[in-house]
Amino acid sequence: VKAALDVGITTFDTADVYSDTIAEEVLGRSLKGIRRESIELCTKVCHPTGPGKNDRGLSRKHIIENCNASLQRLQTDYIDVYYAHRFDSTTPLEETMLAFADLVRQGKVLYLGVSEWTSEQITRGAALARELNIPLIASQPQYSMLWRVIETDVIPTCQREGLGQVVWSPLAQGILTGKYQPGKLIPTQSRANSDAGKPFFHKLVQRWMSDDVLTAIQKLNPIAQETNLTLSQLAVAWVLQNPAVSSAIIGASNPEQIRENVIASSVKLQPEIMDQIDNILKGFAEYDPSKTG
Repeated sequence: VKAALDVGITTFDTADVYSDTIAEEVLGRSLKGIRRESIELCTKVCHPTGPGKNDRGLSRKHIIENCNASLQRLQTDYIDVYYAHRFDSTTPLEETMLAFADLVRQGKVLYLGVSEWTSEQITRGAALARELNIPLIASQPQYSMLWRVIETDVIPTCQREGLGQVVWSPLAQGILTGKYQPGKLIPTQSRANSDAGKPFFHKLVQRWMSDDVLTAIQKLNPIAQETNLTLSQLAVAWVLQNPAVSSAIIGASNPEQIRENVIASSVKLQPEIMDQIDNILKGFAEYDPSKTG
């Protein structure tokens, strides 16, 4: 956290479910003493945080209780952007948006966002937000050189409704760092080999662990070198070239990764570079909008 602040990062994204609520606690402790007005805290609600039937989803009960719990763990009076972590088809959307509206009016939440909602779900949510006069400002989808499912439907819908894209996994869970190489064992210190990372990693990116895909990714290295970037920096810079993308969420296991990836925020990639990347990854990138969520 200190390394992020040192390089000018002021927005921190977490969720009630990350590391079984511990991530919020650690972030809250790490930011203690930092002037609250100088940072933005974003967190999320929806995924299960306990064994009970009310410990999940976007019901009024779960939203209100989990918001209060997140505020306590983060040691703050308000959340800058509170995201619906997924769409909850078991709860009327009106109930969900009314609960969010109450939190906004109580001053506990400043702005609202959604994560991994489809175009149709965003349209419905935005209509209710307008009716309730509450600020729905952000969509948080997965987006990278390899995962482009939002380009067809979600991005145009968000542009029409006034939502920016705050994208997660610009490195495709580490695949676009180039550390996973064709024909070689998975690095022992990688997320793919960690007990915490294995289930999530396998669910999201096992499709990319084939030698064909990994070989294509290695072909991006000359482009990175040509632009004086690392492969990680190139991948982050690529998502930021999309004018619909407001910000990219980067994770880091050490301060050096933060210092490395933040450089990408000031990079401008020429159209011919973007075309070269498209050509190399043609046939490997996923575009199917039905895979949103």
